[in-house]
Amino acid sequence: MKKTAALKALAALAQETRLDAFRALVQAGREGMAAGELADRLDISPPALSFHLRGLSWSGLVQSRQEGRYIYYSADYDAMQALLHFLTENCCNGAACLPAESTGRKSHARSRP
Repeated sequence: MKKTAALKALAALAQETRLDAFRALVQAGREGMAAGELADRLDISPPALSFHLRGLSWSGLVQSRQEGRYIYYSADYDAMQALLHFLTENCCNGAACLPAESTGRKSHARSRP
């Protein structure tokens, strides 16, 4: 992933509603969910959701498909993985990082030889 693409993705996620929408779509799996269902889950109006989904689509993190009269949105897992790789490609100065703690929080400590 190039830096400009990472900046687009990070900018899209740097807003509460878009981050909530993206996380909901990640949880929904590859099938995604209908826009109306997502609006209900996030408790926002369809026009507001459309605005935020446009930002996520522009960033490349979300895809859409039309089935009949419904539009389904899903997370683009390849783009998500590319962003994670970009952010962590030089993690811990090339040394193996410690595994995540059992609480689900990531450790910021580096492993020592």
